[in-house]
Amino acid sequence: MTTKFTPEHEWINIEDHEAAVVGITLHAQDALGDVVFVDLPEVGRSYNRGEVSGVVESVKAAADIYMPVDGEVVEVNEALRADPALANRDPLGEGWFFKVRVGNMAQFDELMDAPAYDALLKTL
Repeated sequence: MTTKFTPEHEWINIEDHEAAVVGITLHAQDALGDVVFVDLPEVGRSYNRGEVSGVVESVKAAADIYMPVDGEVVEVNEALRADPALANRDPLGEGWFFKVRVGNMAQFDELMDAPAYDALLKTL
């Protein structure tokens, strides 16, 4: 399993050849505070990298979720829709947002690995 990160604080895991899992980082959920609502993308819809694919709202603010790579949404986390606080309790696990069939693996390869993302966080 390979995890990459975006400058907008999403993570993406390539689990298998079928789909990649997308969620928000620990930094993002810390900055947002208590998550109270998520607007997840529509299954079957295709997005371009950088396109807004969802929204997460907290007691502090709302933030867009950006698609990390070109691809088609193949599943959303209905448990997260029912219990948005999963994004706070387990943002890198049970609090995932959606799964996407990656349309361009070169875009995935261009994303930050964990050391590069940690370096970015030190500049914030």
